[in-house]
Amino acid sequence: MVALRKERLHWFIGATLCTEDLVEQSPSINTVISNAVVRELRSGNREGLKIERNRMARLNLVIISGLSGSGKSYALKAFEDAGYFCIDNLPPALLPTFVDLCNQQHSEIANVALGVDIRERGFFADFVGILERVKTLGHAVQVLFLEAREEVLIRRFSESRRPHPLLPHRPVGEGIRFEKERIAELRRQADRIIDTSDLTVHELGNLLGKEFLQESFDRRLTISFLTFGYKFGVPYDVDLLFDVRFLKNPFFVHDLKPLSGKDEPVRKFVLADSEALVFIEHVEGLLKFLLPLYQRERRSYLTIAIGCTGGRHRSVVIAGHLCEQLAALGYHVGLKHRDIEKS
Repeated sequence: MVALRKERLHWFIGATLCTEDLVEQSPSINTVISNAVVRELRSGNREGLKIERNRMARLNLVIISGLSGSGKSYALKAFEDAGYFCIDNLPPALLPTFVDLCNQQHSEIANVALGVDIRERGFFADFVGILERVKTLGHAVQVLFLEAREEVLIRRFSESRRPHPLLPHRPVGEGIRFEKERIAELRRQADRIIDTSDLTVHELGNLLGKEFLQESFDRRLTISFLTFGYKFGVPYDVDLLFDVRFLKNPFFVHDLKPLSGKDEPVRKFVLADSEALVFIEHVEGLLKFLLPLYQRERRSYLTIAIGCTGGRHRSVVIAGHLCEQLAALGYHVGLKHRDIEKS
């Protein structure tokens, strides 16, 4: 992410200077503008901003707006997690030129989500016309409008201890009602209106995923297995941890001691233990239960640690076996042996 300082950006759209205004820095993690885009914005290069219709790529563009406190930032984060190129607080008047710049990236940018904020006061008059202009270029444009009941918005502002952005020195309720009047026309132009009053953050993300994100991003859970030796310390950055030191230890078998869990003789020794097979069966059952629940909560990755005394024999065999089983179920899996080469 690139944080933009407040500075004036001169924009040429078509053949005339369209507007000069401030692009404000947003502390939100959703404010994403690439270095390449920033350089183009600052250059004011007319030729670089011309539309070459014969080689334009079709963009999938989602405009996210709505009432303050309705969950726009969470919505934009959901699109960002789904692989969308996201920008928060882009002035609507700059949208056509931004589309031009996306086309210059040779189709590297296909899915875009833009957060449009009512604080961009001078730009909404021509917003509908701007959207129509982008649509005539062959791009898919959808306007998503988020709202919530007034009492819910007041509670959310109270919990965050923040004033309303439009009327910071007046009661929050007045700011909400003023904002509703101000963006009523934008609401009427919306393709989809979502009331977030009774939705949690996860439920909002799931709803957006079903309606907008299914075809744009493969959200299968990525599972990373990590083996380790307890005598070298327990890893701290894991989600689940299993201790297999109760299993018979190949370390005390003369022929197996110099080998590792990657070697077939060690693997056969560990898996010949009936307790090892029962343990694997229980862990597989637990993971088959847990993993869909983690996916429902939109988890992107999960780290599972398997530990034995030295991290060389038992943990390597068990983690390798579990990794194979989950891969067969269609999960993205990875395997790392932290201490296998340590003595």
